[in-house]
Amino acid sequence: MTMLLRNARLATMSPNRAGLGVIEDGAILIEDGRIACVGDERSVPVADGIVVVDCGGRWITPGLIDCHTHLVHAGNRAREFEMRLAGATYEEIARAGGGIVSSVRQVREASEADLVAESLPRLDALLAEGVTTVEIKSGYGLTVEDEGKMLRAARSLANERKINVTTTYLGAHATPADYKGRNGDFIREVVLPGLDAAHAQGLVDAVDGFCEGIAFAPDEMRTVFEAARAHGLPVKLHADQLSNLQGAALAADYGALSADHLEYTDSEGAAAMTRAGTVAVLLPGAYYFIRETKKPPIDLFRRHATKMALATDCNPGTSPLTSLLLTMNMGATLFHLTVEECLAGVTREAARALGRLDSIGTIEVGKQADLAIWNIENPAELVYRIGFNPLYRRIWRGELASTSMSGVSS
Repeated sequence: MTMLLRNARLATMSPNRAGLGVIEDGAILIEDGRIACVGDERSVPVADGIVVVDCGGRWITPGLIDCHTHLVHAGNRAREFEMRLAGATYEEIARAGGGIVSSVRQVREASEADLVAESLPRLDALLAEGVTTVEIKSGYGLTVEDEGKMLRAARSLANERKINVTTTYLGAHATPADYKGRNGDFIREVVLPGLDAAHAQGLVDAVDGFCEGIAFAPDEMRTVFEAARAHGLPVKLHADQLSNLQGAALAADYGALSADHLEYTDSEGAAAMTRAGTVAVLLPGAYYFIRETKKPPIDLFRRHATKMALATDCNPGTSPLTSLLLTMNMGATLFHLTVEECLAGVTREAARALGRLDSIGTIEVGKQADLAIWNIENPAELVYRIGFNPLYRRIWRGELASTSMSGVSS
């Protein structure tokens, strides 16, 4: 189908335009699911047989992109949240069966179908806010079989909903109890074979790991990254969240798509990321939920021109967040990002963090027609409002993917 969206105001997020890349009195011509032409209405051709959609002066942005989630998991950890509120320590919660051990147990007990069913409501919450692409990590199975199960469930979500899903293998997320104190053995016996198996099944788009004192050391992560490189897979890294182990620089050494969290990243790490083209993915939901006080070094990233993205980090333990709109507000209020940085962070720079900027993330000719149409007067409203969703329509691959739109003619 060929479709013309007209009478719209466009925030194209194109790097070739200033600011938000605004086009007033804009129009978008869509052919075969891709953007064929974009500009002011006078410059976009109209022909017989085209479906014309009058957008009523509404704003259109690229479809939103959540570039860091652990969306596929089983159960929840509300009970340990309640225990923390009552003063329980991390150790006390762990002794009571909480923490990541709880999530691992629940994922191992769940079937693939269970994981899909539990994850769909979380995915639907994101779609309802204009999300058209989501990244989903494994990391709560911690066996070869269960990591594969998580990745298959993530892939299955793309068959259940009109959404782009990218999958990330996070076998090096934590060391299970039966490998306590034996990180090297766990990597050799589980993480690397799990990567081999998942890659052979076509389940992996990227490889991630958690480089931290409570997780894996830089040298251990190098072993995982070398295996990813051997498979021709790009890497990402949970880095510098709780301390500075030079994780950002490590990610940059491997040309990582992104380094994520980054509260303790230093100037050398930021500079290395910029040189490597590694995106800084900021996760204000986790910062808020665990009551962190050390903010990511936003000024360093600006000074070094490090690209910044925003994501929900949706997970059961430290960021049970399924709103990218709220994430933008948190990015502005907690991290002092500008409106432009927030909107770029969930569109253009999020696409860059997934290695997908060639096909999504901006409204430009040749890109996939993934769009969000908003009932707003100013794009700043998408960052400013709390608990309010102004989405009018979501368009995925050129299809009107939500409730019916009025004003359609041919």
